[in-house]
Amino acid sequence: MKIAQRLKEKNIAEYLIYMWQVEDLLRAHDCDIDKVKANIISRFPEAEQPALEEWYANLAEMMRTEGVAEKGHLQINRNVVLELTDLHARLLASTRYPFYNAAYFKALPFIVELRQKNGHKEEPELETCFEALYGVLLLRLQKKDISPATTKAMESISSFISLLANYYGKDQKGELKLDD
Repeated sequence: MKIAQRLKEKNIAEYLIYMWQVEDLLRAHDCDIDKVKANIISRFPEAEQPALEEWYANLAEMMRTEGVAEKGHLQINRNVVLELTDLHARLLASTRYPFYNAAYFKALPFIVELRQKNGHKEEPELETCFEALYGVLLLRLQKKDISPATTKAMESISSFISLLANYYGKDQKGELKLDD
C-alpha cells in the first residue's frame, strides 16, 4: 500500500507495473483475503497489518466486482493507461519535445511487431508497451533467458516509457509546458 503510494507519486510507470503484480498476486490467492493474510500480510509488522488487510481486501473486492478476478486489469489501472495515452498524444502533438518523439518512433517498430505477435492489433500502444515490460519482468523473476532481440526491443520501449513517466510527473506538478 505504501509502496504503491510512493510509486504513484515518484514514477507512474513503475506504479502501474507494481499494481499489475498486485492483481496477479491477488489472483494467485483466488482474491481470498484469508489466503492473502496468511501468505502475505502476516509477514509485515503487526502495526501495518490492518491497513494492508483493508487495502488488499478492497482491491480483491474491486477485482471481483469489475470481473477481472481471472484476467484483465482494474479500472483504476486502466485509467492510468488512459491518462498516459492522453499525455502521449499531447506530447506527440507538441513541437517542444523532439526527444520524446524520437524515443517513440524508435520504439514504434517493436510495438507494432509485438502487437502483431500477440494478436492484439487494436490494443492501445501503451498497453502493449506495459505488457511487454511486465512480461520481461516475469521472465526475469522466473530466471528465464531473454533473447538479445527482446532485450533490444525492451531497451527502446523502456526508454520511451521512462520519458513518458518523467513527463507525467512534471505534468502532475504543473511543470510541463506543451503549448508552442
